[in-house]
Amino acid sequence: MTTPQGSTHGGDASTPERGGPDRKRVVILVDNDVRRDSRVQKQAVSMAEKGWDVHVLGLAPRGGHGETWQLGGARVLLLEVLTHRRRHEARDPRWRNPLAFGSARELEQYELGVERRRLDAETRSGSARLRAPEGASLSSRLARTVALPVRVRNGLLSRWVALRVAATTSVRQKRRAMAAPLDRTTTWLWTRLLGQRSWRRLDPHLWDWEAAYGPVVDELAPDLIHANDFRMLGIGARAKLRAALQDRAVALVWDAHEYLPGARPWSNHPRWHPAQMAHEREFSAYADEVVTVSEELGQLLQERHRLPRPPTVVLNCPLLPLASRTGEPVPDMRALVGAGPDTALLVYAGSPSRQRGLRTVVEALPHLPGAAFAIVTAIPESEPVLEVLRRAEELGVADRVHLLPYVSPDDVVAYLSVADVGLIPIEHFPNHEIALITKFFEYSHARLPIVVSDVRAMSRQVRETGQGEVFRAGDAADLTRAVRAVLADPARYRAAYDGAAPLAEWTWEGQSVVLDEVYHRALERVRQHATRP
Repeated sequence: MTTPQGSTHGGDASTPERGGPDRKRVVILVDNDVRRDSRVQKQAVSMAEKGWDVHVLGLAPRGGHGETWQLGGARVLLLEVLTHRRRHEARDPRWRNPLAFGSARELEQYELGVERRRLDAETRSGSARLRAPEGASLSSRLARTVALPVRVRNGLLSRWVALRVAATTSVRQKRRAMAAPLDRTTTWLWTRLLGQRSWRRLDPHLWDWEAAYGPVVDELAPDLIHANDFRMLGIGARAKLRAALQDRAVALVWDAHEYLPGARPWSNHPRWHPAQMAHEREFSAYADEVVTVSEELGQLLQERHRLPRPPTVVLNCPLLPLASRTGEPVPDMRALVGAGPDTALLVYAGSPSRQRGLRTVVEALPHLPGAAFAIVTAIPESEPVLEVLRRAEELGVADRVHLLPYVSPDDVVAYLSVADVGLIPIEHFPNHEIALITKFFEYSHARLPIVVSDVRAMSRQVRETGQGEVFRAGDAADLTRAVRAVLADPARYRAAYDGAAPLAEWTWEGQSVVLDEVYHRALERVRQHATRP
């Protein structure tokens, strides 16, 4: 949960001087705006504190190219990615349906023509009526009779244009869905013919990211590139290869946040998922070190990509609740929702996407009288959040559901600590089964009893430590049972943090030491390779 500190907009985006002859430059790549990514923020701040010259390249909103600010000792620069239509979407739609308009401009001109004819007919009819002598009903009828063919023609023309608009819309929808036999056949052919290179045909949008990030990476001339997740892996690998052409050695660290074959696609385009997997397969071979978020995920990555070594696990743990870097007091969550000391405050912090199970919590609220539910999210206007609010309204519990903002990473634990229960109602999905996610550690350091769905890794951890209760994912009645159990004896669950839960290991301070070692190993591998005869 994050907000940028020391933000300045439209600042100098030129390459700064290096901090010293022995200070290695690191470029951290991420495909979001950095503000909502606590893992990337902690990477940047902690590695800068350890003496690295850190620059973070992230995604700017449309029209926001060049936005920059300082994040601790690191510099953040947001880049605008201009996406272009896929080639097949730009083709003349009349090839698939002769009734379709050839372009949006042609459609616009036809619609304007119909509207102009309608207005012109009304003008002539009105003019004839005004000219007719008073009481000359025969003249009026004659004027209407003369105008009738014009109105009929305009009506038919309007229906014809509507038919062609429907044909045009149908072609566009089919091209986006790519569900026609020909589309499925071409997807299969590109995948079989090109293998891991097939992403070039399946998702050319990946080149749009390269066009935005690649030149800036080259200008920064890093010693090490830290690529977060699969989309940034290709940008980092290609920058490494371009540097090799100039006899300049660059180390590449790939930070794999999820197992892509088991991930929920970020796009509903049918070619998106196979394209990302092919892209990842091609460029994983160029990573000098691989970092990930759990041992189980590391094993899957090693098997899939035939990595020579198991990935290093760097858990996404919170910063210890030290003094805030902002110098501002931490907001009181109870005060924000208007919850008194006797109100049971349930909190969910993180992404509000549908598979996170927030609807299940809302459906349990009618059976938890008096409990308040706080959703801490950076995107309160998103459709999944609005759906949850509508469901709360239907159930008559809308007054007990509250949307709260994110805070700085080092304020997260204190922010959450005033709640009574930390919720992780996540639904079953392959990637959800294998990791202890960020909010798990944040809740733990806030010493909150955790109510988690029966996804594999987190439910196992909660059962081992006794720090919470497990319920069946998607089952509001079972969630109600688990929350009631915790509220009946909260001290029993909080006691786990005095022994069974390894809080000392679950800190970013310890994880940053591991990441620093990864950076040094990656540089050493590159150095050894460069000196190899």
